[in-house]
Amino acid sequence: MTKNSPLVIRETVREVYGSIAREGGSCCAPACCSPVVAADPKLIGYSAEEQAAAPDGANLGLGCGNPQAIAALKPGERVLDLGSGAGFDAFLAANAVGPTGSVIGVDMTPDMLSRARENAKKSGITNVEFRLGEIEHLPVPDASVDVIISNCVVNLSPDKPAVYAEAFRVLRSGGRVAIADVLAKSPLAPEHQADLALLVGCIAGASTVAEVEGWLRDVGFVDISIGEKPGSAELVQSWAPGHPAADQVLSATIEARKP
Repeated sequence: MTKNSPLVIRETVREVYGSIAREGGSCCAPACCSPVVAADPKLIGYSAEEQAAAPDGANLGLGCGNPQAIAALKPGERVLDLGSGAGFDAFLAANAVGPTGSVIGVDMTPDMLSRARENAKKSGITNVEFRLGEIEHLPVPDASVDVIISNCVVNLSPDKPAVYAEAFRVLRSGGRVAIADVLAKSPLAPEHQADLALLVGCIAGASTVAEVEGWLRDVGFVDISIGEKPGSAELVQSWAPGHPAADQVLSATIEARKP
């Protein structure tokens, strides 16, 4: 089974998630996208207060967890959101860090950026900005952010070691990552890894826990902690009901610190 090239992966992801942005909030398969989660984000860990704090149209039902729950954001911090989409997590982070803090959202999908920027404009949120870029090549200076968050995006990357290397580069000393993502319990079958529908559904690109721990350690992160999110099995099954690959992956939280 031939693996998909990085170019094919990026273009497929860009088109599928661009389509979700253009649909005006509809949640369309295949994607790690759930109408149930869009209607009730507490199912993946968002409180009622967090839901109320985000602008209308920012929650597209994408995600597999709540990175805010593990980020422990503080007023005045500078936050970077990898794969910020329509801005849901970026806006919550902007509220948490307050007017003395700031948030940068990076996304490679122009339609998502347009939607996020419009959400920021109509809501009057001024301490967040959205930049076009790939998470393997961040448009962010060295040692310039305190916290990196991301929600179910790293698994979509064709070069995950580069993502973690870039995260280490842009974090200040003592900075931390707080990521919600889909990981594999064991390596997926080659035919499942090559399935583009499973890829954009946040299943085929899942790396194993051991791989992620190794990549984080190799670039210099310490205090690495990876855990399974409660309700993981039900969430993943909703993306690919009955598919055997869905039984091999889990919704996880990934934490680490730059010394």
